[in-house]
Amino acid sequence: MLRGDEFISSPPKKTVRFGGSLTDILLKYEKGDTTDFELLKHQLSDPDIKDVQIINWLHEFRASVAYLTKELEQLVSILLKLPWLRRSQEVVEEYLGFLGNLVSAQTVHLRPCLRMIVSQFVPARITITEDDVDISDSDDDDENLSENFNTCHRALQTVARYVPSTPQFLMPILVENFPFINKSERTLECYVHNLLRVTVYLPTLRLRILELIIEKLLKLDVSTPHQDIEDAEETANNSDSEEKSTEEGLFDMEEDEERKGNKVVSSSSERMAHPLAERLDILMTILFSYIKDVCHVGGKLDINNTKDLYRDLVSVFDTLILPTHASCHVQYFMFYICSFKLGLAEAFLDHLWKKLHDPNNPSVIRQTAGSYIGSFLARAKFIPVVTVKACLDLLVNWMHKYIDNQDKGANAYCDVAVHGPFYSTCQAVFYTLIFRHKQILDGNLRKGLSYLQSLNFERIVMCQLNPLKICIPSVVNLFAAITRSKKTIDPLYQFWEELSAEDLENLKKPIKKGTSEDEDDDFLKGETPQNDGVVGVAANSYESNTRSPVSSIGSPPDCYVPYPQ
Repeated sequence: MLRGDEFISSPPKKTVRFGGSLTDILLKYEKGDTTDFELLKHQLSDPDIKDVQIINWLHEFRASVAYLTKELEQLVSILLKLPWLRRSQEVVEEYLGFLGNLVSAQTVHLRPCLRMIVSQFVPARITITEDDVDISDSDDDDENLSENFNTCHRALQTVARYVPSTPQFLMPILVENFPFINKSERTLECYVHNLLRVTVYLPTLRLRILELIIEKLLKLDVSTPHQDIEDAEETANNSDSEEKSTEEGLFDMEEDEERKGNKVVSSSSERMAHPLAERLDILMTILFSYIKDVCHVGGKLDINNTKDLYRDLVSVFDTLILPTHASCHVQYFMFYICSFKLGLAEAFLDHLWKKLHDPNNPSVIRQTAGSYIGSFLARAKFIPVVTVKACLDLLVNWMHKYIDNQDKGANAYCDVAVHGPFYSTCQAVFYTLIFRHKQILDGNLRKGLSYLQSLNFERIVMCQLNPLKICIPSVVNLFAAITRSKKTIDPLYQFWEELSAEDLENLKKPIKKGTSEDEDDDFLKGETPQNDGVVGVAANSYESNTRSPVSSIGSPPDCYVPYPQ
């Protein structure tokens, strides 16, 4: 059997039919004789048309594409509705050959051909009625779905091979055909999966396709309040516990205060109780899989592929994520790709830093960038403490310079509207320390405390801008997501560990002046010199402000500089 270019370029088989050839029918139609033409349309529209009939007609149409001008778009429309996908392989191959011949000879039909192919990116719709109510949706039980999708992508590649301008005509069609969020999970899953497959052989569309998908994910995200998800999960969990014994589940309310003794509260269901949350979870899982597959070749990280995808994702992050308020989950795609290599994480932090300290950026963008820096440093397990400290140095130095500049001006007072980026930076630093203080102090307590004191928090918290009044909310799980897709993120994610009484006491003890950093024995003897150090101030503040609430997922109160979730 001929395939690919060899098949498409092969001459059609000769056929003998009663009533004249297709060319004769089309010539008669041009002269005003429509009888045979109407009969032709009727035969092509017959729902019981046989494979052999389709093949014979396609043979003739391949030889007559020159006649299929715009005036015959109604006939072409009928041809594009032929049930070719679920037919024999010979029908499929013949139809692919016809598409290639048609678009190469009559580009006027390019858009209809593309619409026909893209319409097959979702399972076929089946009619279902319950109590006189139409609940029709996709046919999820089609065993040939995967094979049909493969054939659709072959068709799209065939068209693109003959018409180089295909990508520019295809993109608007991909946007138009994106299913509504109330469609079945399977419909959304298949469409997003097929969009991502298009980026493999039409790489010029990758950035725009990623923007399209993430834009839709954001709409799902912001329209699904986290409290609603929690309530739905709690109700489902309560229902499950009444019906059967507890089983290990995949949708755990993994709040920091519940992770005591490495025990996690588990759900018995593998599905999200909230329908929109379930759709979002499924689509996020597909996106994570795509990122992993693109970045890894033969099980190993491909640096060039990863860098290229990283650039596209950063562009999407800047365009869609940074300006969006109340996004809770979608931004995880940056968290995930940065976990592949430390250099990517450092590049992303540098990118956010440039957004933060550039006075030409809108204040809201600068504040959001600062919030993401804090969340990223605090939560990403793959970022070593040396990088955390380097970022803290950068941020704290900027804060001190900011205070220096304000001390000489007329705006040295507490006002979020005036000093938003400063407060966002303060909050990022405080948030990072809450989550990373143990790592900073590990190994050499004296060195760790000396480092913290070198940051001179006393000056920051006591300045006239009064950041403690604005910035320190109760610590909440700002990046927590209650999903299956969370399994991808959890191993990379730093959970908050509450300070013990002993930790607090140690943090309140300043380093004695005149002692070397290695004289730990003297420091650990329990001496309590005059506590005039900065760490004592910060520790007391954390002690009173950092206990996780019962519901620890969601945005901080509006009076604080908000962190993106």
